[in-house]
Amino acid sequence: MAKANKKTLTDCQTITPGIDDLGDDLMQNILSRLPALSFASAACVSRSWNSLCNRLLSSPKLASAVSFNPSLENAVHEVVDKVLSEPIRPHFVLASVGPCFSLQAALQLIGSKLGSSVPMIINVSEGVIGRDVRTDQFVEVQWEVTEEEDHGAVSPEQASRGIMLTVGFFPGLKARIVPLLFQHKGRRNLLVDEFVMDIKESASAVSDSASPAGIILFADRKTDIKPVLQTIEYAFPEETFIVGDGGSKFLYRSGSRNNITRTPDSSCAAVALIFARDRNRPLGTGETQFHVMLSTGISPVGYTYRAVSVKCNKSSTWLTASRETLREHLDGQAILEDIYDELGDRIQYPAFYIGVTKRRRCSVGMESVRRMQFHEFHEVLGGNEEYLFVNSIGIKTGEPFHFYMSDSKAALSSCNKVSDNLRQLKLDCDCRNNHVSDGGCFCNKRKVFGGIIFSCCGRGDSFFGHPGVDSSPFLNNFPGVSFGGTYCAGEIGRGNLKLYDQDNEEGGLIHCSQHVYSAVYLVMSYCPPPTPQQ
Repeated sequence: MAKANKKTLTDCQTITPGIDDLGDDLMQNILSRLPALSFASAACVSRSWNSLCNRLLSSPKLASAVSFNPSLENAVHEVVDKVLSEPIRPHFVLASVGPCFSLQAALQLIGSKLGSSVPMIINVSEGVIGRDVRTDQFVEVQWEVTEEEDHGAVSPEQASRGIMLTVGFFPGLKARIVPLLFQHKGRRNLLVDEFVMDIKESASAVSDSASPAGIILFADRKTDIKPVLQTIEYAFPEETFIVGDGGSKFLYRSGSRNNITRTPDSSCAAVALIFARDRNRPLGTGETQFHVMLSTGISPVGYTYRAVSVKCNKSSTWLTASRETLREHLDGQAILEDIYDELGDRIQYPAFYIGVTKRRRCSVGMESVRRMQFHEFHEVLGGNEEYLFVNSIGIKTGEPFHFYMSDSKAALSSCNKVSDNLRQLKLDCDCRNNHVSDGGCFCNKRKVFGGIIFSCCGRGDSFFGHPGVDSSPFLNNFPGVSFGGTYCAGEIGRGNLKLYDQDNEEGGLIHCSQHVYSAVYLVMSYCPPPTPQQ
């Protein structure tokens, strides 16, 4: 009887085809439909399955999702389930939450679901941009936070709650976390040189270059990020993209370790997620490229001035100025009257800034000093019969500045230019994908696979008069491609003064990396390696 049973079982095995007999193409199609966790388990079944899984994940991927569930635990569960609904191996995680959610709790919840070895940054944003997991609609939402008069605390009932989660998989690149620290003792002393050297060391450890492919930077509101950006501009070539949020609360986790400081008397003022080209990347890995585009939202107005008398008062600057057509020194009230006269009946309570062109001596450690020019924005706080008051410090006597005002028409026009640039990028991809050479059809299948946006919290529905403007350049050109981001209080995007259509009276390149009323787009494309026939 045992023999009969054994024979019957053997016969069944012979007659019934095994799953491995389905063929690689069909198996790959099945595996591609698995959620990420099941996909990871399948990769461990056998060498052949592992090979198929690696083939499926040979190209980069970006996944993002937004949830407005009022429960943090449920919101995290929803966005994690969404980003892991398809095969992906997380190389880094970015998350933004509403002001009523706990950063620490969110960090722990997301970390428990995505693993302890994945670099992660989570911040409190001014709002989120992305696809809602429940409605599948693309939304741009800013938090409506009010304060109770008695206690000055945010009321949970009156504040919006939500979370934006982005997970990235970039084969051929290594993602690392590098913190910017400051010393507690004495003045708030930012360890900027150490920060830049740590970035170079982190890149050099995995790459053939000390310059990373790119940096996503998050800074605390108390941190004046302007001098940090000056040093980064000096230290890294133009090919290194720099984007981020220059004013938000954040937490980070670097691999399997939590927030790390050099010494007991130092704390984190900013954190950088860096991407470095992997010198040991597997053969057959293609090339990921990054494209940064900027939609400006301010317009120049009035004359060019020069600072005459400058005083610093904690986090603000008091100054008088002169202009070429007048020799006398102008106080704050006189300067503002100039601007109001220039605007005439166009003034409708816009936000005002001065853009100051600064010459600075830049170096890192014992490296040679180089003079560079920077254009930096300072919010105008007001003025009286003595001084013009502007936000933050760092202005010197004799430095030229120009007034700018928030301008929704200029922002809309700039958004259209970004859309045109993205359309050209799409056409370039299509042309490359269908290029015909002397030897026949040459197809490298370049494609855009994702995008991240950092938009000023001053923009949005109320600024433009209708929703969806900042998202439209990307969504109109790349529908169905993963895209999301946040509203910021100090968006960062590496660029120069030409973005504002301003002539450079001083001569030479003028760098501009932190903006106001702008939207910064980080767009990612991928080109696989050529086939043997190519």
